[in-house]
Amino acid sequence: MSKTLHHGLLLLRVLSEQQQGLTVSELADAISVHRTVAHRLVRTLEAHQLCRRDHQRRIVLGTGLVSLAEPVQQDLRALARPVLDELAESTGATAHLLVQEGAALMRALMVVEPRGALVHVSFRPGQTHSIEQGSGGVAVLAHGPYRDGERAEVTEARTKGYAVTTGEVIPAVTGVSAAVPSGNGTAAASIGVSVFEYTDLDQLGTMVARAARSLGELLG
Repeated sequence: MSKTLHHGLLLLRVLSEQQQGLTVSELADAISVHRTVAHRLVRTLEAHQLCRRDHQRRIVLGTGLVSLAEPVQQDLRALARPVLDELAESTGATAHLLVQEGAALMRALMVVEPRGALVHVSFRPGQTHSIEQGSGGVAVLAHGPYRDGERAEVTEARTKGYAVTTGEVIPAVTGVSAAVPSGNGTAAASIGVSVFEYTDLDQLGTMVARAARSLGELLG
């Protein structure tokens, strides 16, 4: 294993979890290397636009990561499209795929509206909100281990296999989401639906959880 590459990847992971950025010294401590090693790593990653310095000279993630992630997101969209189409049509509700962005945000990567529905929720791909709010973020948090002080909704979602929240992202709208499992047992995405009302949320949750598992199997 390349120790330098290993430390560079660790550095990027640490930065993804620290939205406010870190100093070089803090990065060195976080990945257990000497400050001069951290400085060289930062300079190399800066050259490839994978990290940058903000107005306070703290190190944050760079825009070069967007171009690296785009092909992965395209593959994810291609695999998710038929799953979302089927979920939207079977529930008559707007279906969506959310992905975790850093440690604190969820971003709407895809939104599919049902054909022929008289009333449905509409929102744009690209919207972000806190991972602590909305069923999509709650579902991702619930896929992880218990955290002291976590919301009751997270604990309940861990038991049920899907999360339900109302009015947290869009007023008066109920979201039902399930985490998309990955091969290593973690989850950084969720599939869900948004509805104004639904008579059987348990049934809806079961359908959403099934769709999330299906996408997880496609992703391998």
